[in-house]
Amino acid sequence: MNAALILIISIVILLCGYVFYGKWLAEQWGIDPEKSTPAHDMEDGVDYVPAKTPVLMGHHFSSIAGAGPINGPIQAAIFGWIPVLLWVLIGGIFFGGVHDYGALFASMRHQGQSIGEVIEDAMGNLAKKIFIIFGYLTLLLVVAAFSSIVASTFGSTTAAGVAVEGAALLAHQQTAMISLLFIVLAIVFGFLVYRKNMPIGPASAIGVLGIVIIVAIGMNFCPITISYNAWMWILGIYILIASVTPVWILLQPRDYLSSFLLYFMIGVAVIAIIGASIAGQGHLDIPAFAGWQITETNGLFATGSLFPALFVTIACGAISGFHSLVSSGTTSKQIDNEKNARPVAYGSMLIECVVAVISLCAVGFVWHTVNVDKEALAASGLTSPTAVFAGGISQMIGSFVGSDSALVGIIYSMFVLAVSVFCLTSLDTATRLARYMFQEFWLAPDETVQTVKGSKKFLCNPYFATVVTVVLGVGLGMTGYAKIWPLFGAANQLLAAVGLLAVCTWLGKVGKNNKMFYIPMVFMLIVTICSLIQTIMGKIKAIGAGGADIWAYIQAILAALLVILAVVLAIYSFANLAKQSKEKKAA
Repeated sequence: MNAALILIISIVILLCGYVFYGKWLAEQWGIDPEKSTPAHDMEDGVDYVPAKTPVLMGHHFSSIAGAGPINGPIQAAIFGWIPVLLWVLIGGIFFGGVHDYGALFASMRHQGQSIGEVIEDAMGNLAKKIFIIFGYLTLLLVVAAFSSIVASTFGSTTAAGVAVEGAALLAHQQTAMISLLFIVLAIVFGFLVYRKNMPIGPASAIGVLGIVIIVAIGMNFCPITISYNAWMWILGIYILIASVTPVWILLQPRDYLSSFLLYFMIGVAVIAIIGASIAGQGHLDIPAFAGWQITETNGLFATGSLFPALFVTIACGAISGFHSLVSSGTTSKQIDNEKNARPVAYGSMLIECVVAVISLCAVGFVWHTVNVDKEALAASGLTSPTAVFAGGISQMIGSFVGSDSALVGIIYSMFVLAVSVFCLTSLDTATRLARYMFQEFWLAPDETVQTVKGSKKFLCNPYFATVVTVVLGVGLGMTGYAKIWPLFGAANQLLAAVGLLAVCTWLGKVGKNNKMFYIPMVFMLIVTICSLIQTIMGKIKAIGAGGADIWAYIQAILAALLVILAVVLAIYSFANLAKQSKEKKAA
């Protein structure tokens, strides 16, 4: 199959979804451009700060992107390109886009507070507490997983303490140096825009020029050689500071500048795919459909039955629970006008779908190199989704500029850097979101963080909440990415199901059309609960056979807890929806 044809058709379908379905959703929910947003009503210069739409879209897009739309489609490609492509397109337009847009809208109408507050309004305080526990556990997994990924990308050793050598070590040093310089650049950009009132156009030009300069510096001057564990400590200190710093200093400008890297990555990838196709090499060698059950792979790809593995593995490329926390956590506190919610939330989700399709094309181009045994895969160097993504696109470039061109290596390094930047962005956004949820957990229905007294005042202190989150998240991340990720996928998708339940129930309560949520929320509940039950059964079997480590017990317990919390929230939600339907018929 031709990769360029798949990409072009996908972009057209996603664009139609944004224009027609996105507009219909806005009409159904009553998006009101004249209504004041929480960013203006509650402006405090720290969390509530009105942001220009390009800046906020940059923050939102960078925060939700991470490594998800790259890792998921590549790992799921083993099932075939047709199932992956169909789920990315259908899931993005009718599941993920609705989920993200709905979460942002509901939060805007609740003073920019989290989905937990939306649940309290629709289902009561106990349901809110249950959701916050559920969401906080998921965010701890995000902090743990992404801190481990970033430390692995920067470190001179692996999580297991094995030394990184040669070209891989140089790449790690370059990525770390550029990432540190990027933080400095973001602070300068924020100062120019928010304190010197520089127009966004000239400031953006300076920012892009700054990115070019720091990349050039980092590629040629990278004296940083620090171990995995040391980077975990450094990252812990960084996110501790970043999550309590006013958003205009670091979060908004860094995420906005990060988005240029992602736009660059998308632009180069489109050129690579179309250029390779014109050169007669834009092939997608993945089978159209590889079967319903994958029992064994080389470690790069997913295993299990197509249902539910496909829908849990692809995650951010179609729908992700983490997105609802970003929409209702940081984005809703910065949005300048309700009309901007569609491009920021729904639009960003569909752009992420484009990244997922590009990832599918990338793995398709190097399919015969990566769909091999473990020894051959290790020899290729394309042992991770990030390496496959960067390798696939750079080799496409090489197909029409020459495989020995220096540009191939530069593109590879830039793509690895871009993925690392987005992981770092998602990391400190997740820490800030977890801080919000920790604070909200202790609040009674009539209380705010500013009005609480006694012991609650201490528990709701932003610094205390952040310290607890960082210690737990980074401490868990010290154990390594591999031990955390198996549970994160299902937990993240179950959070998406719960987010759909919450917004659906609230929309019903306020008398707005919520029927577009019925199929997505039921489907995602079934998918994720089935996946978690499979995890529990697998861990119990491993424990019974003997020789299982402590992580088998931890994963089984956490999976069981997540299922219980989700079932309780589902019962609350369906009971409320039934009550709303009964009252509507009676009226």
